[in-house]
Amino acid sequence: MSELDMLYEEKDHVGVITLNRPEAMNALTYESYRLLEDYVRNSTARALVITGSGRAFCSGDDVKQILGSTAPAPTEFRDRSKATGGLTPAADALLHTNIPVIAAINGPAVGWGMELALMADIRVASEKAKFGELFVLRGLCCDAPGLGRLASLVGRERAAELLFTGDVIDARTAQAIGLVSRVEPAESFFEVAMGIARKIAGNPPLAVQALKEGLRRTVEPNWRDTGRWAIEQITRLRQTEDSKEGVRSFLEKRAAVYVGR
Repeated sequence: MSELDMLYEEKDHVGVITLNRPEAMNALTYESYRLLEDYVRNSTARALVITGSGRAFCSGDDVKQILGSTAPAPTEFRDRSKATGGLTPAADALLHTNIPVIAAINGPAVGWGMELALMADIRVASEKAKFGELFVLRGLCCDAPGLGRLASLVGRERAAELLFTGDVIDARTAQAIGLVSRVEPAESFFEVAMGIARKIAGNPPLAVQALKEGLRRTVEPNWRDTGRWAIEQITRLRQTEDSKEGVRSFLEKRAAVYVGR
């Protein structure tokens, strides 16, 4: 087994990206973000499937390394962010690729894991999947996908409820509100996702790529502008007492007490 935080395999024009930190519920490190961006940008596949190893899809940012640290992000990460105008580099890669992306969601997809699921064109969920925009509970704003895609999928009112409360919903609820298109048994959801990917990969690739670009042109915001604003808010909010309390309470496994500053 590779020790990489994320794995990539390509076969028959379908690329599979697997988040590979099962012991940490696939929480994202700076290395995870780097690998995710590179795998997407360098892929020659006609369809991509993203999934997680173990029982979780992705639990969001690694709290100790990213949210709980006062150290600046690595220079490489900051340089990559400058190249994308401030938008999270891995998000920039996913939101601008013309390769169709299918999320095969095996378990909890929360925080940036929810953002990752939102960036897929198609979401196939295991019946064990759960979804939550937990940023508000850490005193933060969500990233660009939560602002630019969630409301278009579930409507503004349901999006507002998920964003403002930080509630976690199960797979059937996610399907009922339009967040995912399919919910399948845990033993077969991945093969369903792969079947969709293989079907897409069997179609004329230039036509598929043009269709995906057309969707982006007609129904999506300027991702870099939205992402730049979101990162500015996240950076500002991380300095607040409430954000620090949100992280401390999570690490200490207790209820948070917010003070509005």
